[in-house]
Amino acid sequence: MNRTRIIALALAAALSCTLLAGCGPKPAEETNPPTTEPTASVEPTPSPEPTDAPEPTPGGDMVKVNLAMLKGPTGVGAAKLLYDNELSSDALVYNVTLASDPANEIVPKLVNGELDIAAISTNLAASLYQKTNGGIKVIALNTLGVLYLLENGNSIQSMDGLAGKTIYATGQGANPEYVLNYLLEQNGLTPGEDVTIEWRAADEITALMASGEAEVCMLPVPAATAVQMKNPDVRAALDLTEVWNSSVTNGSVLTMGCVVARTGFLEEHPDLVSAFLEEYGESVNYVKENPEEAAPMVAQFEITANEQIALRAIPDCNLVCVTGAEIQPALQDYLSMLYTADPTSIGGAIPDDAFYYVG
Repeated sequence: MNRTRIIALALAAALSCTLLAGCGPKPAEETNPPTTEPTASVEPTPSPEPTDAPEPTPGGDMVKVNLAMLKGPTGVGAAKLLYDNELSSDALVYNVTLASDPANEIVPKLVNGELDIAAISTNLAASLYQKTNGGIKVIALNTLGVLYLLENGNSIQSMDGLAGKTIYATGQGANPEYVLNYLLEQNGLTPGEDVTIEWRAADEITALMASGEAEVCMLPVPAATAVQMKNPDVRAALDLTEVWNSSVTNGSVLTMGCVVARTGFLEEHPDLVSAFLEEYGESVNYVKENPEEAAPMVAQFEITANEQIALRAIPDCNLVCVTGAEIQPALQDYLSMLYTADPTSIGGAIPDDAFYYVG
C-alpha cells in the first residue's frame, strides 16, 4: 500500500469518529437552576420541583422568604423591594403574596407557616399575638396615620361638624373603626347616636362619593385620593392624624400599619430577617424620596388602581420603617388606647414585651 493511500485511510477514520461523536446524546439542559452557585466539583443532579411555599434555605447568594404585603397604604413602601425582586437583584428572593383581605388571605397562612413575614394592621398584629400565644412578633412599623374624612361640600371644619351626619366608612373591625370611634368620643360625640356610621367596602364608598350620593366618608389613602380624583368637588375635610394629635393627650402616635414575622422563623433565621429589614427600609426610603419613579412600581403590583393615584397618594401615606428598640415606645401607647376603647380590638390584652422584636 503506497504512502498516499495510507494517509487517506487515516483521515477517513478520523472523520468517521468525529461524526459519530456528534451524533451521541447531549446532556439534558437544566430548566430550574439552583438558587446557589454550583461548584466545579459537584456532580449535576436533577433540579427539585418548585413548591408554592418553599422553606427558606440559608446559604449561597440567594434565599427564599415567603412574604405578604397588603394592597393600599400598608403595601406602598414595599414597591421598590417588589420591583427589585422581579429583577432578582435583591440579596433575598421573595415568594410574594399581595392581599386585599388580611383576615382570610394572610392570617391563616401566618398561622400554618405558609408565610414568614407579612404586613398587617397593628391591632390585628396584637390580636394575632394573643391568639397564637406569641406565635408572631412585630419587626417594623411601616405606616402611621392614613385616614381622612372627605366631604361633598364645605360644612365640616372640625369634629363638631359631624354631629347629625352619616359617615360612610371602611375598615370595620380594624384600626379605622377604633380610631374613628375613639376620636368621636374624645370630641364629645357618641357613635350611633350623635353620628351614624355606615360600614361599606372602599369601592362602594368611592362610587357613592364620586357620584355625589354620599356627603361624608372616611377612607385611607390611596382610596381617599381616588375619590378626589374622580370628583373634584370632594375635599379632605379632616386629616385624622391631625385630629389625633390635637385630641389625644397621652403622647401616643397613630401607628396603623406594621410588619410581623413568625416567631419560629425569627428564631431559626435571624440573619434573613435582618437582611429583609435592610432591604425593606431602603425600599421605603426610595418610595418616599422618589415618588415619580416609585408610582409606576406601586401601580405595577396593583397596590393602587393606577400610577396617577399612586403619585398623588405617596406623600400622604405617612410611610416609615421603625425597627428595633424604637418600635415599642411608638406603638405601645396606641395599643393601650385601643384596649381602653375596646379590649377585643387587640385580642383582649395589651401585648407584653416579647411582642416587640428588637433584633
